Amino acid sequence: TTIAKGLEDILRSKGIDVEMLDGDNLRKTISKDLGFTKEDRDKNIERVVYLSKILIKHNIIVLSSFISPYAEKRDWARQYIGDFMEVYVKCPLEVCEQRDVKGLYAQARKGIIKDFTGISDPYEEPLNPELILDTHHDPVELCVGNVLKKLYERGYVQVTPDFKNKERWKMSKIKIDKAGFISRNEVFGKTVFERDTFKFLFMD
Repeated sequence: TTIAKGLEDILRSKGIDVEMLDGDNLRKTISKDLGFTKEDRDKNIERVVYLSKILIKHNIIVLSSFISPYAEKRDWARQYIGDFMEVYVKCPLEVCEQRDVKGLYAQARKGIIKDFTGISDPYEEPLNPELILDTHHDPVELCVGNVLKKLYERGYVQVTPDFKNKERWKMSKIKIDKAGFISRNEVFGKTVFERDTFKFLFMD
């Protein structure tokens, strides 16, 4: 969610039509009737993908951040969407537990929460994602930069030089340099996104 939000902010700042679909938010709305069994998790992903497809038809970029533990459903989503980029947000289980401010992992360990991914329910690691983000070692800014770099490499993002915004240069150059996105001489100022090419980003 944090990485997707950072990416959304960048795209939106460039005037790009973008919507972020987040697992927690959708579970409070269109999927509030679902639990966490495999069947319910599959239904949740189906709803997300269907909603995404509708947004895509209106030329809106969709950033989707969900726990999607089953490879079969991720493959189905890829086929259904078509223009699809899978980002595996990788983190060791013990680090996830350390970062858990809600205490959900502790409850799962005690058996209070059932069907919890990584504890009482499996997570099938992606075999061929377009990008892997090592969030155990890399800060959020670097992860966001690596996604942008991948979009650039795949031709989803086009950049033209424009050095009018000196303040943005000062604030952004460290993050961009660490990410190795593209050179300083190319990145700052006006960024042009090919909105008809990049349609969907899926984060596990």
